[in-house]
Amino acid sequence: MDISQYRVKEKINHKHLLTLMDYSSEDIFEIVSLGIKLKHLYKKGVNKPLLKNKTLAMIFSKSSTRTRVSFEQGIWQLGGHALFLSASDIQLGRGETIHDTAKTLSRYGVDGVMIRTFLQSDVEELAKYGDFAVINGLTDDFHPCQALADIMTVYEVYGRLKGLKLVYSGDGNNVANSLILACAKTGVEIVCATPKGYEPNEEVVKHALEWGKVTITDDLEEAVIDADVVYTDVFFSMGQKDDDKKLKALTPYQINQSIMQKAKKDAVFMHCLPAHRGEEVTADVIDSPASVVFEQAENRMHIQKAVMTLLMKD
Repeated sequence: MDISQYRVKEKINHKHLLTLMDYSSEDIFEIVSLGIKLKHLYKKGVNKPLLKNKTLAMIFSKSSTRTRVSFEQGIWQLGGHALFLSASDIQLGRGETIHDTAKTLSRYGVDGVMIRTFLQSDVEELAKYGDFAVINGLTDDFHPCQALADIMTVYEVYGRLKGLKLVYSGDGNNVANSLILACAKTGVEIVCATPKGYEPNEEVVKHALEWGKVTITDDLEEAVIDADVVYTDVFFSMGQKDDDKKLKALTPYQINQSIMQKAKKDAVFMHCLPAHRGEEVTADVIDSPASVVFEQAENRMHIQKAVMTLLMKD
């Protein structure tokens, strides 16, 4: 089944969104379809109070423009409110355990916690001990909300997902890991072009291959032939120091006009932002009519509204 045949149920059998590893194709279709529905209402000036009086605590060990604003605006549009908790402002940043933080927030009646941090184990531990929905806003291993917004964007562009080809170029990082899972489970063929030693997580690739077509290669020029979508991310993720060896390995994976011309004529360019023009992508690509990076950025808000609704609604 393609997503175009799916009908929204506004129901999902999950308490948390920690990774897309345990989410089915239908789960992803549900989130994306609801995200599109909520976006249509937003464009009409309608914001249904689906989460009236609900509270989302937002824990940030890593700062972010898009994650904070999209979640904060999203919960507000749904009738709830957000609490911003930076690591430097709470005891978690001073050595308090995840266990104690989860137990405390549970006693305060928090309905959901979005956490953007380094370790995936911190997200999983928060879900283990808290009495609230936990949403992974990003870890070093996964970025599920971004991948869901990406799938929504691709569907908006082409009106379908099944049979499309997406090429990801660069570091096999958290974005690549989640994108592999989202594509494989929704019928999108994904090819990851990465230099040797910088491939995506092997366990993720193995799991994704059970669902769809996934190819890992070090040949970008070959990979991008007949691509519908060309995608890249920064060479150095937040918290990583610039490394001459890594930069040298990744430089040939830059997306430029020469690479885009090898893809299909109507191919679109995607990037999760922030972007470093002149490094992983040239300005004439990211600022071209083929670029849908700001549609992606907007869709983060609508997808996260869908996730919060499905996980936090009574």
